[in-house]
Amino acid sequence: MLPMTPAWTVYAWPPVLWQAARAPRLHLTHLGTSVLKADFASGPNSGQTLWAQSDRGDGSAGVAWDWIELRDGVVAIADPLGVITNLTLLDAHGEALSPVAAALHLNQLVHSLPWQTEVCRALQLQPNS
Repeated sequence: MLPMTPAWTVYAWPPVLWQAARAPRLHLTHLGTSVLKADFASGPNSGQTLWAQSDRGDGSAGVAWDWIELRDGVVAIADPLGVITNLTLLDAHGEALSPVAAALHLNQLVHSLPWQTEVCRALQLQPNS
């Protein structure tokens, strides 16, 4: 398996302006998921997952977030306000949304993706799963 591009690098990608109302129309694909195995038997596994759209002519939009395994096969976003992106979401008037308003749209976008399936797949590929 190829190493995953670190999720935090999305901050360094060129910014992409995007209408918040159109966020569900972004066609993001899974670029990779990292897994951090718990150091002790009762601790949860965790990691990051990275999704991006690169088929647009004006640059790549990327979204990444930390996840945690609550129990076998059940994963959740570790911090709903900690979604990393190079998207600047705009309102209907072309003004940038506040961080809280943007977080709402980003979480809706995340929940529309099949990310939990990809994270569970990555967990199954890990030794000693």
